Amino acid sequence: MKLVTFNEGQVGYVDGDEVVELGVGSMREYFERGGDVDETGQRFALDAVRLRAPIVPKKFFHTAGNFAAHHEELKAVNWSHPVHKGIVFFQNVDAIIGPDDAIVYPEGLTRELDYELELGVVIGKSGKFFGPDEAEDYIAGYLVFNDITARDIQRREMKSGVFSFSKGIDTFCPIGPWIVTKDEVPDPTNLRMELRVNGDVRQRGNMSDMILSLPHLVAYHSAQGYSAGDIITTGTISGVAAIQPNPFDFYLQPGDRIEAEIEGVGVLRNQVVPWSAAHDTEPYTIDLYSSPVES
Repeated sequence: MKLVTFNEGQVGYVDGDEVVELGVGSMREYFERGGDVDETGQRFALDAVRLRAPIVPKKFFHTAGNFAAHHEELKAVNWSHPVHKGIVFFQNVDAIIGPDDAIVYPEGLTRELDYELELGVVIGKSGKFFGPDEAEDYIAGYLVFNDITARDIQRREMKSGVFSFSKGIDTFCPIGPWIVTKDEVPDPTNLRMELRVNGDVRQRGNMSDMILSLPHLVAYHSAQGYSAGDIITTGTISGVAAIQPNPFDFYLQPGDRIEAEIEGVGVLRNQVVPWSAAHDTEPYTIDLYSSPVES
């Protein structure tokens, strides 16, 4: 089943070329109620509704350095600290956008905007302190995630061995186009993945290249406690702009159209727009690193 959030926040599922509305206030509530939700009787043509980000989780666990090929190519980037396999940090849920929403290029903050295709795992029920053998019971479904990253900001953050701000700026967290329930993805460990910019393939890989398995990732971070509807991501595959011989030939620019695709899960489409397309102010800019220390 493909679960969607659409129009003004209604929740439903895709049935052929229609969306069947469900009587629940949000996708998180759908999972909190264990999917025990009735249909409202309303149906809408799929091509006539506006799909939104399928869910806004309470917690968004973000994984880095977890695909072998990408982990190897990161060694070519001049980071001040290594990216250890499977490192996880929290994503800013207020940066979430959905399919066909605009990624706003904050040109006052960055000139190195990158893409990262990842699988998002949706947690179906609350829980904590469980092992890999129990993890499957907590996985409800999957979605596509494009981890937009300001590499110049990330490079500064990495001097402290961490990164977060570079990935959590407004509109930097596209997810969607829906949540595919796990019964429709019998083997998530062998899914083809591809990201295209203006039709050109930039990333291509397979879930089989993961270093840490999904059950181990889900189980390990259960120590932080899951709520129904939380998301944990897998990390990205090889081919990001930052590792190219001339990354500025690959970094995202206003006008670029991105298609992030995972076999059996869907295609997430977004376009990069300039700051002026979303704001009536001059581009936001601030240099934290040159500001005086306040006494």
